[in-house]
Amino acid sequence: MRAERRSTTDVALAEPGPLAYPHTMSSSDPIATTFVTHEVTNQAPPLVYDAWKTDLPLREAVAREGGSWAEADIAKYGPLVGGELMQLGFTANENKPKFKPFDRYGNRLDEVEFHPAYHRIMEAAVAHGIPNFAWRHEKTVGAHVARMALSYLHNQADQGTSCPLTMTYACVPTFRAHAGLAEKWLPLVTSTAYDSRFQPAEQKKGVTIGMGMTEKQGGSDVRSNSTRAHQLGARGAGNPYALVGHKFFFSAPMSDAFFVLAQAEGGLSCFLLPRFTPEGTRNAIRIQRLKDKLGDWSNASSEVEFQGAVAFMVGEEGRGVATILEMVALTRQDCMIGSSSLMRQALVQAIHHTRHRKAFGRRLIEQPLMMNVLADLALESEAHTVLTARVSRAVDASHRDEREAAFARMATAVGKYWVCKRAPTFVNEAQECLGGAGYVEEANLARLYRQAPLNSIWEGSGNIQCLDVLRAATREPASREALFQELMAAQGGHPALDAELARIAKDFSDTATLETRSRFVVERLALALQASLLLRAGNSQVADAFCESRLGGAHGNCFGTLPAHAPMKALIERAFSEGAVA
Repeated sequence: MRAERRSTTDVALAEPGPLAYPHTMSSSDPIATTFVTHEVTNQAPPLVYDAWKTDLPLREAVAREGGSWAEADIAKYGPLVGGELMQLGFTANENKPKFKPFDRYGNRLDEVEFHPAYHRIMEAAVAHGIPNFAWRHEKTVGAHVARMALSYLHNQADQGTSCPLTMTYACVPTFRAHAGLAEKWLPLVTSTAYDSRFQPAEQKKGVTIGMGMTEKQGGSDVRSNSTRAHQLGARGAGNPYALVGHKFFFSAPMSDAFFVLAQAEGGLSCFLLPRFTPEGTRNAIRIQRLKDKLGDWSNASSEVEFQGAVAFMVGEEGRGVATILEMVALTRQDCMIGSSSLMRQALVQAIHHTRHRKAFGRRLIEQPLMMNVLADLALESEAHTVLTARVSRAVDASHRDEREAAFARMATAVGKYWVCKRAPTFVNEAQECLGGAGYVEEANLARLYRQAPLNSIWEGSGNIQCLDVLRAATREPASREALFQELMAAQGGHPALDAELARIAKDFSDTATLETRSRFVVERLALALQASLLLRAGNSQVADAFCESRLGGAHGNCFGTLPAHAPMKALIERAFSEGAVA
């Protein structure tokens, strides 16, 4: 018989010779020593911190606007946000929601499955009051300011969960348009129990509420909605209708009920659409797909069809926009909170990194140009925070003070436009502070950057906000007067603000081209309002730096262009108190 041949590879594997590479090396082996390429040095440590205690501008703003009585409740959330929830935010965004249209047997489900991290974040948020704190303390002045602070903290850990939390918070005034629905639903809406079970609301400990207004053909022009509401009994508020149509953006589709707009016999009307019918069966809300979004990954947004879904009219027939308007206004307030807190978190990451990273012989934060960038970001962040807190105070006072209500109507649109517009540029600048490390998913800045454009689009994009400002200024004298009273309250505080106020008055007097110029006018309004608030807040270093740079022309088109005499160290330390970081 012929001898069996073995390949040279077989031989080498079976009988390693003296030249074969060893599988292990001793740490004392000189060859092994040469494989030690470097030590890990000059890196920032993991950041675990108290998001409330380290934020002096937020704490001052909350006290100034009437929310200091709730400090103990807010303070409890600070370490949770800067610790457990921050880590859960990474996990929830790495594991996107999954659409489950059918079960294994072919039965229609129309469910969305979320990662446990998402549910834990929601549980913490509801327990600490993100959607319910203001309503549970409604009779106490400053309740909405305190709730603003809680939301401001929460949003820094995860932005996606803020969508259902916002809508659940904002739905209360719309429920109150019908006493019977309010009696049934509001105890569950204001509950501190998060109940993720897919069951009829009456079997749950707490609920979340969503909203669906946008359709393919209309976008922001909701009066062009084509969804039809067919009577199932008597006509009018509180009665059941069958909805047939679609919604192109239907956020948080696993909510327990939704406020939607549909065309009834008397015109566009508002309806409450529960996930389950009164008989306890799944309502005919057919999810078509989940949106593949730029950001907001932990949250689900969907397209849906209503195939005879049972809903209940809320408010007066034909006045759907008016019925849901206060819910929209509260969500716009939350867009401001979301963007200002998003920028806050980007600033925290930038300062933390630069405090520990060295280059050219000293820490980055000590480098003059980096110091300018960080101080400029800190100044911008504080201005957005004070404006957001002031609008929240106006919202809080709206039902007992007509002037504050008038101010809120105009200032919310001004703030929503400007604060939300600034977020993408701000976050990108913070990314640069980390260099390439800020561009990868291991840091949260990449997620913040994907998230940053959302709030300027959600609940009315920039043009809509500017048109709302003009509408209020021209048709609601009380709103215009309230806004200008707020601006003039700081007159004489800084020459740059005085000059800006004169220009703004002139801008409004030229009505022929006002709509065309409205973005510029609203931008200047926002900056002047921020300057007025900072001057009255009493910190002259912050206020003077803002007025000189934002109104006085001593600033370029990019961050990091403050004049050399600006109080840069003081601005940075105010922004993120190093002594308060564990």
